[in-house]
Amino acid sequence: MGRSVAVVGAGLMGSGIAQVAATGGWDVVLRDLDAAAVARGRAAIEASTAKFVEKDRLSEADRDAALARITTTTDLDAVAEADIVVEAVFENVDAKRELFAELDRSCRDGAVLATNTSAIPITKIAAATQRPESVVGTHFFSPVPMMALCELVRGLHTSDATLATAREFAESAGKTCIVVNRDVAGFVTTRLISVLVVEAVKLYESGVASAEDIDLACRLGFGHAMGPLATTDLTGVDVLHHATSNIWDETADAKFFPPELLRRMVDAGEHGRKTGHGFYSY
Repeated sequence: MGRSVAVVGAGLMGSGIAQVAATGGWDVVLRDLDAAAVARGRAAIEASTAKFVEKDRLSEADRDAALARITTTTDLDAVAEADIVVEAVFENVDAKRELFAELDRSCRDGAVLATNTSAIPITKIAAATQRPESVVGTHFFSPVPMMALCELVRGLHTSDATLATAREFAESAGKTCIVVNRDVAGFVTTRLISVLVVEAVKLYESGVASAEDIDLACRLGFGHAMGPLATTDLTGVDVLHHATSNIWDETADAKFFPPELLRRMVDAGEHGRKTGHGFYSY
């Protein structure tokens, strides 16, 4: 397998994936739509790696080497020769399908096309290409440089070779992988957290218990490192709303239907830590 990866989308997830790939020895092209977006992505990587050096988790020399492996661009054609292309754009099936149709036309034969999605079926995205066997889900977790897990998801036609390449890439970037063998909406982790978050929000909005006590119950009663409402704030209220909505759309299963409070918080711009307010204030 080659050692070049292109990451399409320079936001929080994309820049995080680019960082761990470069730290793992990959040559990285980080692409987004405009120069401001790629500049923000590059700056986020520089700030994050500086913190790793400060905490003695990365040497200054290794940081410099990783940063030197990353190039940024607004040209989608610049990803054409990559061995792996990881899409990390907004969690919208139409946007992802449109991008994958473009990647299918421009990327070299044999390239693995990976989608970083938390809930959208891989098969639905792969169907926008003429090479569904080369499409795989690589669900990284935010913040990518800190979170150890990567969920590898087979689409209906994902080949064994594609899955193996995706695993090698994720493991070389420092992640531990689980494999989702059947392409269900939400995969394993998002289905589990969505059910817990939906019920926690219902308990909170109906006044059964405070956010603090709901989270405390999960930490002390179940041994969770973080309660479901704090997790929602960390992940993004908007992100969890989209995830539960996508699973609901696919399954029509009432346990995934997003509570009204979750929808209103998204409307109000209360998206958790990134906006300074969610179920908690920051």
